[in-house]
Amino acid sequence: MSIAIEGLIYGYKKNMDYATKLVADLSDEQMVAQPAGSAAVANHPAWVLSHLNIYLPVMVALIEGRTFADPKGHEFGMQSKPELGRGRYAAKEKLITEFTVGHEQVIESLRREGEAALNREMTLERWKPIMPQVGIALPYLMLVHENTHLGQLSAWRRIIGLPPV
Repeated sequence: MSIAIEGLIYGYKKNMDYATKLVADLSDEQMVAQPAGSAAVANHPAWVLSHLNIYLPVMVALIEGRTFADPKGHEFGMQSKPELGRGRYAAKEKLITEFTVGHEQVIESLRREGEAALNREMTLERWKPIMPQVGIALPYLMLVHENTHLGQLSAWRRIIGLPPV
């Protein structure tokens, strides 16, 4: 296995561990809590995990060279907004299980496919101009995109008065 792939996997496992710690002490009700006095709806844990979870099968498809539905229009895609209340969000345990199982599937797929996966062409037309190969998309999706949202969860914890992890 290449050092680049092992580096991706190492960072990705760190994200998985950090994400589970960020929500470990939360109840299902806290998963959708909003900061007091906030005019805007924050990206609460239920939305963040729901959003990140839609990219897990996308990454497996990319690694394996398969096509997939554009996540942009998904109910938790980039055009979605967090909603107040538990309504459409799965329970915390289900979100965490999907997150951790999905991460393991991405890791297994990447280890199985190896360097060949990184050299594959992007299968989503919308992403081709900016990420023409899977080896450009994966570091962004696995690390940058996910870390951005995990940072939101860390800030959300502080704003609502919870300690850092």
